[in-house]
Amino acid sequence: MLMRTDPFRELDRFAHHVLGTAARPAVMPMDAWREGEEFVVEFDLPGIDADSLDIDIERNVVTVRAERPGVDPNREMLATERPRGVFSRQLILGENLDTERIEATYSEGVLSLRIPVAEKAKPRKISVGRNAGHQAIAESTAKREVINA
Repeated sequence: MLMRTDPFRELDRFAHHVLGTAARPAVMPMDAWREGEEFVVEFDLPGIDADSLDIDIERNVVTVRAERPGVDPNREMLATERPRGVFSRQLILGENLDTERIEATYSEGVLSLRIPVAEKAKPRKISVGRNAGHQAIAESTAKREVINA
């Protein structure tokens, strides 16, 4: 019996399994947006146990790890389309975000991170003196002021 083989079919199947497709991504799909004075990032992680979630922050890199356990070997599966194993995703945050005050919640299969804008990145006013002398700008922790020299 003669069988036609396509050597790229297996490669394509492997790539879809590892990298995912538009309909079924293998990584954690996410949405991110700015909401007032903070950024919000949401990851879709349906079926993930909250105890398997791990969030690490090193400088301005946030790493999110989650694990979906393998299928019970004693179970006869009819279809297995959900990816299993350990998933990881890294976000590189800008210097204008406060990584010390990130809040994380997990509800109904969605992991939400709320990342506030750092105080140093928020808009601020600098008052300008009206005297004819030289001016120097001095910084304080609350605001910047102009001092006549």
